[in-house]
Amino acid sequence: MAKATRLTLVCHGATPAVRTGAFPADEALEPGEIQRAQAIAGHLRHAHRVLTSPALRARQTADALGLEAIVDAALAEIDYGQWAGQAFTAVHDAQPDDVADWMHNPVSAPHGGESIHDFLVRIADWMRSHLNDGGHTIVVTHASVVRAAVLSALQAPDSAFWRIDVEPLSCIEMSSDGVRWMLRAAACLPTRAAGILP
Repeated sequence: MAKATRLTLVCHGATPAVRTGAFPADEALEPGEIQRAQAIAGHLRHAHRVLTSPALRARQTADALGLEAIVDAALAEIDYGQWAGQAFTAVHDAQPDDVADWMHNPVSAPHGGESIHDFLVRIADWMRSHLNDGGHTIVVTHASVVRAAVLSALQAPDSAFWRIDVEPLSCIEMSSDGVRWMLRAAACLPTRAAGILP
């Protein structure tokens, strides 16, 4: 019988790129996000292991949540190539055809980085490799990685990548029976509506 496996994916706190609609580089969290993360630190369930993206914003979030995380390069943000750090509107104004192609063709990577398809394959491979970990793993990572994990669990097409909205410091839970991942309908962090966050 397969060991019970649970996975909690936590999106890192907000950064200037999140707030301004830019392609992220390796920026730090916005002022106040560490305090927001600290306010919800005690609401995460006990974990047998904690992993984080190598990005500064993910590591800062893990630290603020009081988690001793191991860096896993496979959980890195999608590589935006030469667009990293630039405002979406500026890139769109300068390269409208390239941006349109990138958003509608999952195998396109006009920025010289990683295509959406290759990124989704990377995260799906990671998900498969952790089906039988057993126990509870917390992953602190990016909205894009959370989206990709959901698509992998649902076996949804690449085109569904743009139909999932992931808020900073939000999370999802999944469970595995050793064969497949299943989304869990459970709130794992309190929300602003609950009056926990400022």
